[in-house]
Amino acid sequence: MPLLERVTITDIGAEGNSVARVDDLVVFVPMLVPGDIVDIRIVRRRRKYLEGRVVRFHSYSSDRITPRCSHFGNCGGCKWQHLPYELQLKFKEKQVRDNLTRIGKTNTPLIKPVIGSSEIYYYRNKLEYTFSDKRWLTSDELTSDNEYAKEDAIGFHVPGFFDKVLDIRECYLQPEPSNSIKNFIRDYAHRNRLTFFNSRQQSGFLRNLVIRNSLDGKVMVIMVFFYEDEKRRRELLEVLVKEFPQIRSLMYVINSKGNDSIADQEVIHYYGEDHLVEEMDGLRFRIGPKSFYQTNTRQALELYKVAKSFAGLSGKETVYDLYTGTGAIANFVADSAYKVVGIEYLEEAVQDAEVNSAINNIKNTRFFSGDIRLVLNEHFRLSNGSPDVIITDPPRAGMHKDVVNAVRESAPRKVVYISCNPATQAWDISIMSEQYHVTMVQPVDMFPHTHHIENVVLLEKRQV
Repeated sequence: MPLLERVTITDIGAEGNSVARVDDLVVFVPMLVPGDIVDIRIVRRRRKYLEGRVVRFHSYSSDRITPRCSHFGNCGGCKWQHLPYELQLKFKEKQVRDNLTRIGKTNTPLIKPVIGSSEIYYYRNKLEYTFSDKRWLTSDELTSDNEYAKEDAIGFHVPGFFDKVLDIRECYLQPEPSNSIKNFIRDYAHRNRLTFFNSRQQSGFLRNLVIRNSLDGKVMVIMVFFYEDEKRRRELLEVLVKEFPQIRSLMYVINSKGNDSIADQEVIHYYGEDHLVEEMDGLRFRIGPKSFYQTNTRQALELYKVAKSFAGLSGKETVYDLYTGTGAIANFVADSAYKVVGIEYLEEAVQDAEVNSAINNIKNTRFFSGDIRLVLNEHFRLSNGSPDVIITDPPRAGMHKDVVNAVRESAPRKVVYISCNPATQAWDISIMSEQYHVTMVQPVDMFPHTHHIENVVLLEKRQV
């Protein structure tokens, strides 16, 4: 494949990849900083652009900083640790603007400066680790003269490889005791000859570890085993309880199926409470082992404040909250609305949403489970009242086109659109552009050191 020499990186573009321009062609290269001068080996040709990888640095950008994590460059997370945080926010804001103008085809108003995260390390309240009986060797290890014995791993999947796991000794995403619990289990497993999972052979005892935490320091641990071995399983769980008093909720799962998801598995309560409680702005939220909750708790409050502000509620409005999950947004805005109606696909999440309303003594919310594109119809609106405001927070893929059309047919005065993917958000906005125009845009950074950005857009109904 061709080699491009002494190329200057000029920008950061799609999916957080750095950008260079050579002979009127765009070249995308991962994990570089504008100002770097490099040699690039082209690895893939597309119709409108090239993809490459660095083979040599000639000089480094003056903006480049030293990543904090020793796993940087090998782990699939935190790919922007070599960028100062203020530059991360600059490129995230640019991503929002580019998507709204190029995909959304909208004359975007002034985009407010990104609300940065108050914590840029240890900000996550949930991490999932994977066990593997053969750890991934880095490119440096493979090309070295050292011989590496067969070693196991507990860490994260290598990007693009379902069966490859990078061993993680210290991660800066979740506060202690997350790292200590993970490393303790590794050492305990070695001492007691507990086998690690092999995804290709579908063998091994230890499969996954999920750790959740609340701001007040309480911890939930979910151990996932590939098969039941009551004696060894009980011994491990007992020693975790004794070693880590922060664990207030301990669960386990026996997952013998082909994939790692526990969404369809029974989570068995072993010790302590069967949930955590998180507090946010005077509200309490019950978080179970399968509950969806924004993974950056402090920034979730900032996000919900923006959504509530954009909705501009006076206490007289009927609000629909689409993709309500466990009802966090619905309950957060309920004190300023006449009624809030939440719709969510998962029945289990709806049950959590109802509990969250009950424990906060909120009486003006109603929650419904089902496919939104089937639920949100004329009969539903007649039964629950037509919405004055719709708040929608869909998954990364955006809203299904039938949901977009259902929103248009509902004809609220305002749509507050929260998205973790400004590209699909912009596409949905373009479909609604005949009826609605963008009046406010506020990005909120939930995931420092990544290219991901949450974006809140206020759409207001056009005057006829």
